[in-house]
Amino acid sequence: MKNVVAILLISIPLLCVGQRERKINFPDVDGYQTLKADLHIHTVFSDGSVWPDIRIQEAIKDGLDAISLTEHLEYQPHLEDIPHPDRNRSYIIAEELAKPHDLMVIHGAEITRDLPPGHSNAIFITDANALDVEEPVRAFEIARSQGAFIFWNHPNWINQKEDGKVLVTELHKQLIEKDLLHGLEVVNDITYSDDALEIANTHNLTVIGTSDIHGLVDYQFEIAEGGHRPITLVFANERTKESLKQALFDGRTVTWFNELLIGKQKHLQSLVDASLDITNVSYIGPSSVAIVRIQNNSDASFILQNKSEYDFQSHSDVLHIAPQSSVDVHVMTLEQLSDFGLSFECLNCLIDKRKHLMLDWKLNVE
Repeated sequence: MKNVVAILLISIPLLCVGQRERKINFPDVDGYQTLKADLHIHTVFSDGSVWPDIRIQEAIKDGLDAISLTEHLEYQPHLEDIPHPDRNRSYIIAEELAKPHDLMVIHGAEITRDLPPGHSNAIFITDANALDVEEPVRAFEIARSQGAFIFWNHPNWINQKEDGKVLVTELHKQLIEKDLLHGLEVVNDITYSDDALEIANTHNLTVIGTSDIHGLVDYQFEIAEGGHRPITLVFANERTKESLKQALFDGRTVTWFNELLIGKQKHLQSLVDASLDITNVSYIGPSSVAIVRIQNNSDASFILQNKSEYDFQSHSDVLHIAPQSSVDVHVMTLEQLSDFGLSFECLNCLIDKRKHLMLDWKLNVE
């Protein structure tokens, strides 16, 4: 019997320290609720490989608050096998399947055109069929008349731009000026674009990150090995579709992609402030070496490079704080102080092209 128990214990997967569970967790920030959203998803109702129920199940497992099934309007490779004259069908099925669960399904569609303007998602629409028109700008206008939030998809997609560089054309500028383009994917699937982040800052576009999933989330993003899908963290007043929509129009977002956190400085600063807590600052006996405990309350890692005047006795100049864990940093202040400052460059927190978020903490000794 003891051997059987031992075998059972060995076979149970154990979470290592700092290894996150599958359900994604981030703290609320500055009075806003942090909503986890994937706003670019496909099923067999365009060029995806799965029925909408799989997308619902994946989102529930990942602990998402909102998804949008954004089927291509113009590109329908499964049409002979799954004829559906109503382009709203994917949304209708998913919305019904999500009712027993705590998951918002946002009505959306992908306007699929050559560059420019390229592919764009219109979400919070009321009728996808109406967007299926020949003239691209007209499709944007109809979507906007339905109250849509519209964002440019994968602007660095090499199938449309072989060098992967993001080019803002006169047409894109016109769409922005006419309130027909509101966001930009800086992350799509397995790619990140520094250029897109710079353009989002320059043109005041909302920073978006999506999976653009066509196959299975588990396979594409290696969930079993600790991976995660790219998502947009949206800072909303309430957990409702209306509040989510307003937050997107207001640009209150941060994207989580692999180990990167990407967003406008204000919103990324708020997220990091909510994620990292200093839970202890005290000297070791009569020495001038202080222990500073940094607690990470999020599912993101943080890679911090020391920019302070003080050296560390326990680490090099780079700290890696794993998800949902803490580190004790031994700071050599040379004399016992009542307070002192620490400064870090967050190497995996991007606020612009090749520009990282800076952290400045004033610490009071206990």
